[in-house]
Amino acid sequence: MNHTLSIGLAVAIGLMVDTALGAEPAYPTKPIRIIVQFTPGTSTDILARVVAQKMGEDWGQQVIVDNRPGAGAVIGTEMGAKATPDGYTLTMAVSSAFGINPTLYSKLPYDAIRDFAPIANLGLTPQTLVTNPSAAFKTVKEFVAAAKDKPGQINYASLGSGSTSHLTMEMFRATAGIKLNHVPFKGSADAHTQLIGGQIPVMFDAIPATQPHIKSGKLRGLGIGTLKRSPFLPDLPTIAESGYPGFEAVGWIGIAAPAKTPAAILDKLNAEMVKILNQPDVKERLNTLAFTPVGGSRAEFAAYIKSEIAKWGKAVKESGAKAE
Repeated sequence: MNHTLSIGLAVAIGLMVDTALGAEPAYPTKPIRIIVQFTPGTSTDILARVVAQKMGEDWGQQVIVDNRPGAGAVIGTEMGAKATPDGYTLTMAVSSAFGINPTLYSKLPYDAIRDFAPIANLGLTPQTLVTNPSAAFKTVKEFVAAAKDKPGQINYASLGSGSTSHLTMEMFRATAGIKLNHVPFKGSADAHTQLIGGQIPVMFDAIPATQPHIKSGKLRGLGIGTLKRSPFLPDLPTIAESGYPGFEAVGWIGIAAPAKTPAAILDKLNAEMVKILNQPDVKERLNTLAFTPVGGSRAEFAAYIKSEIAKWGKAVKESGAKAE
């Protein structure tokens, strides 16, 4: 038999055997896309790009960050839910889209539990209350007093209807008994431009996005939504210590795949996320960016999402917030 034909026959037989045994090509064999539901520069986008860079280095495949902002993170999340479950389209599993929206919206084109397979919780992002330095109020107490003096006349920015920044302010508004006017934006960059320019006086946003502006003096921090002061902004009082005991608003950013993605791929992705979060240079970068890394197993993240849906659902109902 011709030597070349023998090699070809052997390869063909090998492929037939692999097919018969259910073997699949090693993952990944092509570029991976990570859907981010917010604009570039937001906390979610920043963390996604850190992960994408490391995944690309580790696996030798291009990892593309695909920003799909709008509609309170619904647009991008729906795309992720409807993607082919092969591990090549991942979605950032953020607190707004996965924890808040299930209650905030009467109808959603996706189900945060049924349509996704959680991979890992990447990081926590406490919400900070910030204002333009020229604003008349310099503390949480003064902000509340100003809002009560002019009910419904003070505008506040958010990253969009249904975002964690929106719902956090709605929670605080209900807690403090004040009326405010909501002005949604598509992301931190747009909102901060208006805030720094003085067109919008106040907003809640995640600490990775606000910390640089607070430190540079472009924004003034009024309070943070953690029960204890953050090591990233140790001089910033908590909302709780500013007269609202128990007030807590901490966002989270994880990553998920479409439901029915093979377990072997999900396990490999989880192991990669945990590996990335434990790398010294990533730890240093996340510390610089004011992220608190989490990691953990797929099961732990799935349980966490369910508990957060219950927690934020209660907050949505108590505050009376509704998607616009």
